[in-house]
Amino acid sequence: MSPEPSTVAAEPRRRSLRGAAPAGLAGLGAAALGVGLGELAAAFLQTTASPIVAVGALLIDLAPPWAKDAAIALFGTADKIALIALVAVVLLVVAAVAGVLERRRPPWGRVLIGLIAAIGAVAVATRTPFSPLDTVPPLLAMVVAVLTLQFLAKTLAEAEQRARQRVSESELAASRSSAIGATSRAAAAGSLQPTEVAETPEIKEAVADREATPPVGVDRRRFLIYSGASLVVGVIAAASGAALSAGTRAVTAVREAIALPAAALKAAAVPAGAQFEIPGLAPVVTPNAEFYRIDTALSVPLVNPEGWSLRIHGLVDNEVTITWDELLALPLEESITTLMCVSNEVGGGLIGNALWLGYPLRELLKRAGPQADADMVLSKSADGWTASTPIGALTDDRNAILAVGMNGEPLPAEHGFPVRMVVPGLYGYVSATKWVVDLEVTRFDRVNAYWTDRGWSAKGPIKIGSRIDVPSGGSLNAGPTTIAGFAWQQHTGIEAVEVQIDDGEWQPTELAAPISDDTWLQWKLDWDAPTGEHSVRVRATSSDGEVQTDARANVVPDGATGHHEIQVNVTA
Repeated sequence: MSPEPSTVAAEPRRRSLRGAAPAGLAGLGAAALGVGLGELAAAFLQTTASPIVAVGALLIDLAPPWAKDAAIALFGTADKIALIALVAVVLLVVAAVAGVLERRRPPWGRVLIGLIAAIGAVAVATRTPFSPLDTVPPLLAMVVAVLTLQFLAKTLAEAEQRARQRVSESELAASRSSAIGATSRAAAAGSLQPTEVAETPEIKEAVADREATPPVGVDRRRFLIYSGASLVVGVIAAASGAALSAGTRAVTAVREAIALPAAALKAAAVPAGAQFEIPGLAPVVTPNAEFYRIDTALSVPLVNPEGWSLRIHGLVDNEVTITWDELLALPLEESITTLMCVSNEVGGGLIGNALWLGYPLRELLKRAGPQADADMVLSKSADGWTASTPIGALTDDRNAILAVGMNGEPLPAEHGFPVRMVVPGLYGYVSATKWVVDLEVTRFDRVNAYWTDRGWSAKGPIKIGSRIDVPSGGSLNAGPTTIAGFAWQQHTGIEAVEVQIDDGEWQPTELAAPISDDTWLQWKLDWDAPTGEHSVRVRATSSDGEVQTDARANVVPDGATGHHEIQVNVTA
């Protein structure tokens, strides 16, 4: 009786799935070993050519603005970690597919691995700055992954061939047993001598091969050992590379050893009334560890100040270059300035306020002598990122500085060490260049910056805004409570902040003492909260009379607008 058709069809599928699993393992082992050694090589060579980071950076460059906004909205300041994790997951999936392809349609698995490695090489080659040495890690990753995949696929094929051979041998052995049984029965009937055993040449050959061939399990174990070793060695190499990269000890040691000079012009002391001591309300001066970080650098550029210099050129009368030692020898100034990312949603946390130490950019530009038709300064970071800043914001009386210190210490690496720009009143994407190395005096109609090419406004003045920190929403008890938060309009100042509860009248709030027009300020309102569901919203008015609009606008192309609103459930 023949098996049911579904049973016959299912058996090849089961065999196919069983074959795909070890083939996928071969692909994972090859990719892990290649990428791991590539990451380790990048760390040893101290290049910016980490294969995973380079691919992630290329994806950031190619991503449309809406994708970048969605990533920040979803993951916040963890967007880079999420992107690296995504790159790793996609790499693992492609590696598994490559393993199956190599087993079934060689050499297409190796071709796929080579294609992925080529994307990594292109990503590295398009980063700035770039040197031929940067191509070593991705090329090493490609060669190792391709050769490892070829070896593991061959080992797997041999194991599968041995398994098929064993099946054939078993079938022949079964035929031999059947023949011997028939011979025994014939001998018992007297038609054949007991010593005459019916063995064909094929049966004799199969038996001899079986006795000379190692068990099938030996081949499978060999494949699993090789694949597992590739995975383990790759993971260890990648972890070692990450540890070495994170500890480019020379730059870290230099930063820790730096004693910044005292400011020639100190910032005014923070007024005693600038900080309301309200639980849940952010501090008026943001600690470095809590300061938001948004940039395109997946791997923080490690710039040794001993080799740092800033070049000012373009539409200038005199090209200027300044070194680290020359910068520190200048009369540095302190200023407290609020910075804000253009990706900050209404009520968002991509804003911070710090004490900065640096030298006025207007004085450096005065040395260079900008020409009359210049209206923009294109700043460039050590990793090639650019920002377009209206030249007027760098030459007027605001505290636009080349900063070397943040809250009493050298700039943290992730916030631009050794030198960055701090410009009051402009969103960071057009002003706050970290790891800055180049200032080109030019015109908006001649050159575009990084985000301008991606659909954002060329000029980014910060819009008036406010947010509610407490209560944070949810439930609270009926009775006396405090509503509090921040308001800002850098380089202008805040005149008033009002709160509206449900559809009632706008109520004036108490303002904390402002530090300066270039910083945010706290506000609060005492509220006797009745039971029930309530809406609480806030708006600010600037010192020049501008009232914050309630019209909702997305962050693209020049910053979000609208009133921050929270919902609270007041219970008895």
